[in-house]
Amino acid sequence: MSRPVDALDATFPIAASIALDLIRRPEVSEQWSRPSALPHLSVGALACHLGRQTVRAAQLLPMPTDLPLLESADGHYERAAWVTEGPPDEESVAAGSDEAEAAQGLARLRARSVLALQEVGHLLSRGEARDVVPIPWQGWALPRAEFLLTRQLEIVVHSDDLAVSIGVPTPQFPADVFDPVRDLLVRLAVRRRGQSALISALSRSERARNISAF
Repeated sequence: MSRPVDALDATFPIAASIALDLIRRPEVSEQWSRPSALPHLSVGALACHLGRQTVRAAQLLPMPTDLPLLESADGHYERAAWVTEGPPDEESVAAGSDEAEAAQGLARLRARSVLALQEVGHLLSRGEARDVVPIPWQGWALPRAEFLLTRQLEIVVHSDDLAVSIGVPTPQFPADVFDPVRDLLVRLAVRRRGQSALISALSRSERARNISAF
């Protein structure tokens, strides 16, 4: 399933900017060390995970690769270990990079996120981003539009997680940011749960079932 590259080139910086605005909220600083809405993860670690989506884009968009190419974001999420293996346990979360980055503090996260957003904007506007982008920790690459869609999904989902964690309204993303994410989540949910589960959840509250895409 192909998407116009230019469309994602234009919308990803918007999504990243909205995430940065959320990270800058005072409630993030005030609740930095408190538990987030996600198991075993502090608010600070969740904020770092959200900010890292733009940082990774800045790092990977100009990087050459010879990794095997997947055609779509759908295939990425169907194969990704964190999806297929289920939620991480407390020890895995504690040993991960999120809490380590949170220990470095909010000021560093904000500075890193600002620089990454600027770099992503430059790469995309000047045509310096690669057409094929590696995802080294998974062992494959994606077409740029599909890579950007994965980062855009992570931003939309984790912005909701962070907003819920600090007790503020979830940011409203414009339709050209939100709609591709919504459509991807629906496709993944149908593949994982089946059409009937999705139809029941969306149309019949008396028999709604779990339709989580992950």
